[in-house]
Amino acid sequence: MNNTPGWASPGSAPSEGQNGQEPATPGPAEPSDRPTPPQPTGEPGPAPSGPGSKWSKEQPPPTQWPAPSGPQGAPPQAPPPPGPGWGGQPPAGPGGYGGPGGYGGYGGPGGYGYGQGPGGHPSWGGPPPAAKPGVIPLRPLGVGEILDGAVSTMRTHWRTVLGISLTVAVFTQIAVILLQGFVLDDSASADTLNDPSATAGELTRALGDTLLNSGVVLLITLLGTIVATALLTTVTSRAVLGKSVTTAEAWQDARPQLPKLIGLTFLLPLIAVATAAVGTLPGVLVGLAGGGDGAVALAVFGGLAASLVALWLMIRFSLASPALMLEKQSVLKSLSRSAKLVRGSWWRVFGIQLLATIIANIVASIIVIPFALIASALSGDGVGGFLNSGTGDLGWTFLIVSGVGSVIGAMLTFPITAGVTVLLYIDQRIRREALDLDLARAAGVQDYGSGAHGSTPGS
Repeated sequence: MNNTPGWASPGSAPSEGQNGQEPATPGPAEPSDRPTPPQPTGEPGPAPSGPGSKWSKEQPPPTQWPAPSGPQGAPPQAPPPPGPGWGGQPPAGPGGYGGPGGYGGYGGPGGYGYGQGPGGHPSWGGPPPAAKPGVIPLRPLGVGEILDGAVSTMRTHWRTVLGISLTVAVFTQIAVILLQGFVLDDSASADTLNDPSATAGELTRALGDTLLNSGVVLLITLLGTIVATALLTTVTSRAVLGKSVTTAEAWQDARPQLPKLIGLTFLLPLIAVATAAVGTLPGVLVGLAGGGDGAVALAVFGGLAASLVALWLMIRFSLASPALMLEKQSVLKSLSRSAKLVRGSWWRVFGIQLLATIIANIVASIIVIPFALIASALSGDGVGGFLNSGTGDLGWTFLIVSGVGSVIGAMLTFPITAGVTVLLYIDQRIRREALDLDLARAAGVQDYGSGAHGSTPGS
């Protein structure tokens, strides 16, 4: 048995018999196997001893022993106030727990912890908000935050963004209008294609001329897109840090990489075309050997499969442009960097890029289609002629009015497509390489990274 004075207070027995009354607060019961000591009476003195007593003959005064405590003692005391750290009040000063950058109490300035919510119930304080020196928070981004960051860049730095987009769009459309007005007049080809009595040779020549004209226009537009993307990549990367950049500074930073960006932009379509050619080649070879309908079916299925492979490759290399511009990489290394960043996130990158393309095309259509209808009406062909032929009369009136609409549409769509691509590249590097720490240091954010990152909504 336990021989320590833990079952009952040794000093309480003499004091209970002074007035011959029961104690006000009963103590804990003694073990059943211990012999009951005789009840003392009269003056306090030495506790009687006997064969069953385990107490010493000499006892201290009653007032020198504390009241029993713990689960078998008196009513429980109030718990002490919580200490610093989890749920407590953080101590003052930047170096302790709860200071800036540390783990503090609930709602503390420097961290997060376990504390009390409304009604006294325990609650989790949650992670602190991520730093946002520029157009995006420095943490993994959601889809809406990427789109909002592209629009916020255009809204915050509108002079530089719209100035670059407008300049590139004006030069591009002037070149297209001059070529279509003087060189690429495909009205004869359009008439031949619409003539049901045209011979096969005439249709072939007309189709070739139309494809050539469309290819030249596409080439000029592509060059303008390359320049706008290069300049807007620099602007968006600075906007993430909360820093502005002028058009001259953006041009000075992007100019050394422009030749590489042009090579990259032309290399990607060549990869897609080569992939499609490889897919259709077996069917073509079988057709040349006299395969008949089976060769056609093989070519069609091979082309479909090759198109899927080409799409997969284009999304895998879709982040090569910002990697080339921001990391000053070569063409091949930028393709490798893009493949590494997209690995494991192909569907997410594809979905965001597709959504941005749809939004940009909707914005462009809202602006371009009304101008094309007005151009058809002013050129004398009428709105009905534009709807029936799809091209209208390619006179100077039509070209100029429709060109104005194209300039406005490109001025608004260039920042969206370029901004989404750059922010998607930054988001993938934050997720894989903790780029937010470098961005925070570059933006001058103090004590960033010593706490936990915020959540990622909608990703």
